[in-house]
This record gives sequence, structure tokens and C-alpha cells, in this order.
Amino acid sequence: MKLLAIILTALLEVVPAGSSFLRQLQPRDSILIADQLEYGFRLDSVRTGTQLALPDFSEASNDTLAVVRGWQVDTLSNRRFMRRNGMVNLSVSMVIAPFEEGEYQLPPIPVQRTLDGKIDTLVFDPSAFEACTMPVDTATFEIHDIKDQIRYPVTPQEVAPWLLGLKMFIALAGALAIFIWARRRRRRGEDALRSQDPAHIVALRELDKYRSDKFWAPEKQKQFYSGITDALKNYIDSRYGVDAPEMTTAELFDALKSEKSLSPELYNGLKGLFETADFVKFAKFVADDQENARALPLAVRFVTETYQAEIAQEDAPADGGEAGRN
Repeated sequence: MKLLAIILTALLEVVPAGSSFLRQLQPRDSILIADQLEYGFRLDSVRTGTQLALPDFSEASNDTLAVVRGWQVDTLSNRRFMRRNGMVNLSVSMVIAPFEEGEYQLPPIPVQRTLDGKIDTLVFDPSAFEACTMPVDTATFEIHDIKDQIRYPVTPQEVAPWLLGLKMFIALAGALAIFIWARRRRRRGEDALRSQDPAHIVALRELDKYRSDKFWAPEKQKQFYSGITDALKNYIDSRYGVDAPEMTTAELFDALKSEKSLSPELYNGLKGLFETADFVKFAKFVADDQENARALPLAVRFVTETYQAEIAQEDAPADGGEAGRN
């Protein structure tokens, strides 16, 4: 058993101030090695302006009894009349920890108090404690392997929430699948109806969406020119059998050179429209109002003239046959 004692030097004007306190930070029925203990004192009705000088116990800290935390002063709750009179209750403590088994005799706590120029020393009675280790019966002690984690059987109450969640998930997934299926079916129906319309009707319908000059704003010009050229490419694909949506502007107009239904004026105007669209879409070019105003009428003119040329070609053999018979 180890006995720890610290002898204090004699102090003048020593005033007994009561007992110190010693309590575990993690209370239990015994103090084990490495447990942390709070050692300190309480001082009631301390007037405002009182100065306290606390002893330095850091030199007493060693491998046997260590000072984990130095002094800490806490203000306790006090009654209203004490606050009005400028008085508080104080709790002053430090944290220590034993690291060897045995009995420990803690030192008394001398506190130098200064108030209104008067200096005295308050001494709080010491405390003692015994540190223990976990008892081991060496006669019957036997080392065993570490046991696996205990696995308890799953109960219906534990499974029920998961089954309910699974049912809800299946129901939501089914509803979402039905919604997506119905939406796609409706779109396929709309696409089928649209595909029944002639190519020039589809093109003119798409071009009609861009009649407003609100698309002339710089931030909307890319949408404006992309919409016009996309509608024209789809029309060219249907009208001439040219894979226009997959072609560059140069490739597209190389393929249209041989089309006799296109006048040089219309061919050159349409080519300029596509080149302007490329600058707007890919080079951040901003077209002026004159170019914007000319774009949509030119696209409509191209669709209507080429469609009329197609009608004329279809009617030409019939007219020629009638003339021959006459």
C-alpha cells in the first residue's frame, strides 16, 4: 500500500475554512486505477472584488498521481438578494487521476484571499481515498478465446416495417412504371398523328413557333436559329431524301446543288441563313435585326416554293398526257 503525503509550510494568519470535496467524474462504488477525480473546495458568499491565489500542485504530479487538469473556478447559482449585494458562491476544483493501487492522502488546500487590502489564508481540510484494481482470482483464472457476437433470432416485429416499406416501394415503382408507359404511349400517338401530315405542313407548323421578335434578343438567338434550321433540315430530309440532320452546312448544300427545283437566288439565300445560324450557335455571333427579320420569311419561302414545285412536277405528266390525247 502506498501512502502519499505532502507537508505544507507554515503560513501566517491561517483561517480554517472547512473541508475540501473529492468526487468521481464517473461515479461508481469504488475508485479504480486511472479514474478521474475532482478535488477542490466550495466558497460561499464571496464578495465582488475578492482575489484568490491558488496553490500550485503541478510539481506533485507524477506517474503515481497525475494532475489531469489545473484549477478551474465556476460560479454557482445564487439567490437574488446575494446578487444585489454583490456576492457569489464559487466552486474551485482540479482533476487528478491515480495510476497505482494504494491509499492516497491528498494535501490540504491553502488559498490566499485578498479583500479590501487585507490578506489572509483559508485552509481547506485534506481528503483521502483508496485506488483499486480489478480483482482477479489467480487460482481459478483461465484465459478464454474471444467470443463471437451474439446473434439473436429475428422477430416478426422487426421484419414488419421492412416488409411494409418493400410493399410501398413496389407500389410506387408500379405506379411510376404505369405513368411512364402511358406517357410514352401518348407521345407515340402524337408522333403518329404528326407523321401523317405532309412534310411542308409539319415544317410550317414548326417555323410558326418563331414568329415573335422576342427571339431576336441576343440570349435567345441560338434557340431562334437552331429551331429554324432544324425544321428546315427535317423538311429537306423528307422532301429530297437527304440525311440533312446528320450533315454539316457544307455537306448539305453540296447535296442540294443538283436540285433543279431550287433557284440560284433561293439556294444562295438559304445557304446564307444556315451559315449565319452556324455563327450564332457555335461562334457566339450576334445577328442584327435585319438578319433576324429576314431569316423566318426566307425559311417559309423555301418550304412553300419547293412544295409548289413538287406539286407542279406531279401534275406535269398528267397535263402532258391530256395535251397529247387532244
